[in-house]
Amino acid sequence: MTIHKEGYKSIAIAVLLFSIINVLSFYFLSYSLPLISWLLFVITAGMLALVISFFRIPKRVHTTGENMIIAPADGKVVVIEETTENEYFKDRRLQVSIFMSVKNVHINRTPISGQVKYFKYHPGKYLLAWDPKSSTENERTTYVIEDEDDNMEILMRQIAGTVARRIKFYVEEGDEVTQGAEFGFIKFGSRVDLFLPLDSKIEVNIGEKVKGGQTVIARVARTK
Repeated sequence: MTIHKEGYKSIAIAVLLFSIINVLSFYFLSYSLPLISWLLFVITAGMLALVISFFRIPKRVHTTGENMIIAPADGKVVVIEETTENEYFKDRRLQVSIFMSVKNVHINRTPISGQVKYFKYHPGKYLLAWDPKSSTENERTTYVIEDEDDNMEILMRQIAGTVARRIKFYVEEGDEVTQGAEFGFIKFGSRVDLFLPLDSKIEVNIGEKVKGGQTVIARVARTK
């Protein structure tokens, strides 16, 4: 299993913290309360395994193709609706939102190839990620990617949640991006929103679990 670079510091902190807990437990509890000492060991070992698992990079065959919009993250589809996107397009779009729990892989991947036409980081609150207001009030980043070959623009938004308070992003306005490549990472659970053209054919359903870089979220009719 490969560990993502964003995990090195968090894993090192977890190892140090859990080691201290177990050393103190061994010296002060192992003779008088051995069951408590063993319980602490099991709990901290499980928590360390969870932290390591969170930063895993799974081996995966990525899906690529023209007119395909690929899932930007692992998680569960929690929103599919027509809505008004007010930051960039300022018109009606199809919104698809993916909620990432702490058990999911949290690498974010580019859903289409093209150029980053717009990028902005927004400081904000840390509402629960499934709260509708989180899309406009939480800490977040907004990307717009244009695929000139398919005459298509999509907007993608990383949103920090109550637990996830660290958004990482690896691209800037003007960058060329490739479908399936990493564009960011959100630590410890959050959400990604997609705003798609109204003529997009949605290929997923509410409650469906998707895999970043692999699941086809939608298809768009070619206009050129």
